[in-house]
Amino acid sequence: MKMNEDELGKTMAYRFRGEEGASAKETLFAVYSALKEKGYDPISQMVGYLLSGDPGYITNHRNARNLIRRFERDDLLEELMTNYLEKGC
Repeated sequence: MKMNEDELGKTMAYRFRGEEGASAKETLFAVYSALKEKGYDPISQMVGYLLSGDPGYITNHRNARNLIRRFERDDLLEELMTNYLEKGC
């Protein structure tokens, strides 16, 4: 991709969508499912991760820990809040 002189001084925004184009929403559902399969309380585990940043709250089962770490925690919280408030819950 060629840039012209006007574009060279601008900051470009790039958002990594996770492996294979998975969105934050898809990732949250995948992690939830993996935690549930392993017998954990997925909500408690995910809240623990989001509050502390400690990946130990998330299981390695189905690569869930690596999947969730591909997103910044604030992006995951934004996804959760947006979906919660837009649905009028």
